[in-house]
Amino acid sequence: MRTGLLGGSFNPAHGGHRRITRFTIDALGLDEAWWLVSPGNPLKPKAGMAPLSARLKSAEVQARRAPIVPTAIEQHLGTRYTVNTLAKLKRRYPKREFVWLMGSDNLADFHRWKEWRRIARMMPIAVIARPGYNADALASPAMAWLRRYTVSAAKFRNTGQWSAPALVFLRFDPDPRSATAIRRGNADWALQYRGAPARDRLTFRHVISSEDS
Repeated sequence: MRTGLLGGSFNPAHGGHRRITRFTIDALGLDEAWWLVSPGNPLKPKAGMAPLSARLKSAEVQARRAPIVPTAIEQHLGTRYTVNTLAKLKRRYPKREFVWLMGSDNLADFHRWKEWRRIARMMPIAVIARPGYNADALASPAMAWLRRYTVSAAKFRNTGQWSAPALVFLRFDPDPRSATAIRRGNADWALQYRGAPARDRLTFRHVISSEDS
């Protein structure tokens, strides 16, 4: 199973997340993608962050009828940093080939992430272009190191077995939707998910099945 991993606050999840994920699944030939709804991003302020249950529920709504699995598995793994989360996922699901998905805004700051070179050596990285961030991403310290490992999407998709480091750039029509704009328009968006149970399908699947072990 070739699986994309998209981490983020999803505060809230919206149609833009769904669109870029479906585009990436098609572009890279993935079987599915997992949305890793973060309990808390060490690089983002806590102010204005909705409860994890509301963010996970918003992700479930956006992922309906799509090969997308929203999960708050980091909470169950007890990990705070991406490098630790990915290491545990690789150990827990050894039969899967993972690729880390992130926007070009994250690539611009990737050098600030804990053990970012270890992340790059752990699994391939696919970067999704975002208007206004691409120039900073291309000039970033992380890109200076990763540039030698850049491959085309076509070559990446057709590779029999993935290896890392590998960096793929994906470009498609910009999507104007953003979580920031949604919060500005409706600061109380999370109230619509109050009391609505969020079902972490990935955690549930792991508990009842050994398909990946």
